[in-house]
Amino acid sequence: MSVMSTATARGRGRSRLGWNLLGLLVFVTAGFPVYWMLNTAFKPAKDAIDPDPSLLPTSVTFSNFSRALNIADFWGPVGRSLIVSLSVVAIGIVIGLLAALAISRFAFRGRKIVIVGILAVQMVPLVAMIIPVFLLLNDLGQYDKLSGLILTYLTFILPFTVWTLRGFIVNIPKELEEAAMVDGCSRTMAFIRVVFPLLAPGMVATSVYGFIQAWNEYLYALMLLSQENQTATVWLGNFTTKHGTEYAPMMAGSTMMAVPIVVLFLLVQRKMAAGLTAGAVKG
Repeated sequence: MSVMSTATARGRGRSRLGWNLLGLLVFVTAGFPVYWMLNTAFKPAKDAIDPDPSLLPTSVTFSNFSRALNIADFWGPVGRSLIVSLSVVAIGIVIGLLAALAISRFAFRGRKIVIVGILAVQMVPLVAMIIPVFLLLNDLGQYDKLSGLILTYLTFILPFTVWTLRGFIVNIPKELEEAAMVDGCSRTMAFIRVVFPLLAPGMVATSVYGFIQAWNEYLYALMLLSQENQTATVWLGNFTTKHGTEYAPMMAGSTMMAVPIVVLFLLVQRKMAAGLTAGAVKG
């Protein structure tokens, strides 16, 4: 028995070591681009185009950030990106929550078709919808307007929001609402007092995903907005000129663009982790 226990312990130790090494490999693979962006942002411009670059910075400079701010207006695009991203998150959460609640808690004709349709919409490549979206927004008078871009982003963020929130709502027992209604709450008050607090982690996780998607989107922002109304991702294109690409200022601009995402994640990381672990879909 002792020999078997020792062998089992060794096997578990090797398995744990293997998983740790795999996790370390994934971390290095995912984190190296971020490290290289920061490394390039703080190194002199001439070192950024060195054919034999160094993994470790040899000198540090902040001139790339001032250069990035001087090439073109920075705060205007960042402000427009914040307006678009926050609007998409706010509208998407409200509509998505109501739709997910209807799909999860009420039985109606065509319910399964709606669920399948939500999944099917997510399978359509975004690039395939550029021309129809452009023509539709042009007919509605929403071309080159932030409101038009917000509507466009909602079309591909809402399906994910509805599907994800549905998973969270399904995992909340109906008996909790029924108990609250027995105690005198209406269906609406039962949802507000019982279900809504339990949905907070899921709503945070879904909101962060929607914010990141809207903040990082480039193709539609490039096609649907003029240079005067460009967003932060399109602003990065100003570093590619007829004389070439200024990699160091571009990486400095990318670093500044990443700051809102990092700050947002730090503020909601606990709720984010709880939401991701509690959002398994059942039923």
